[in-house]
Amino acid sequence: MIAAKELSRVFGQGENAVHALRNVSLQIAENEFVAVMGSSGSGKSTLMNILGCLDTPSSGSYQLDNQLIGQLDDISLSAMRNRHIGFIFQSFHLLPRLTAAQNVALPLRYTDTDPAEALARANTLLEQVGLGHRTSHKPHEMSGGQRQRVAIARALINRPKVIFADEPTGNLDSKTSKEIMQLLCDLHSKGNTIVMVTHEDEIAAYANRVIRMRDGQILQDSGC
Repeated sequence: MIAAKELSRVFGQGENAVHALRNVSLQIAENEFVAVMGSSGSGKSTLMNILGCLDTPSSGSYQLDNQLIGQLDDISLSAMRNRHIGFIFQSFHLLPRLTAAQNVALPLRYTDTDPAEALARANTLLEQVGLGHRTSHKPHEMSGGQRQRVAIARALINRPKVIFADEPTGNLDSKTSKEIMQLLCDLHSKGNTIVMVTHEDEIAAYANRVIRMRDGQILQDSGC
């Protein structure tokens, strides 16, 4: 599913250059649940942004589903993200004026999906994440855990091949965090590939494989 070879990412130039990633190579198979760990500045978020096609490496190569990402133009890259990738963020990134169903259906605006079908799919997904009774509610009318469930449903709307979760429980209390992680485990059991960034050992324990990073390099990989 994912094959990265000698990825490096440098921000800035000369004396001000910051080497966020240094020759990182890894492979992630279909239906793996991988946690990427590390302190602030370790490179874990930079790695996820590159794997999620939100950023490009300064050097190295990356293949997603056998497609060499470096060969894609901006339009093709956007289409790749929309077709194959779902994102879950710590701060939810929901649009405040839209209902839960409208937020979930949002990625389908950039496809040829009929709007009525898009909302129907959104309502089905909200039912699956336990929010069938909240489809018409806006983000400010929901708890943090409910908003994250909306974000998870949105990540699934395009039936992605891989889900990237960046600190998905970072803004949640411990009880709600367990509920969200159980939901991610359920998705993994149904065949989803999940790559999750976290700094919490108890959250990483839900994954089948843990990659630890430091100073832009992989320090330890339990899958090796």
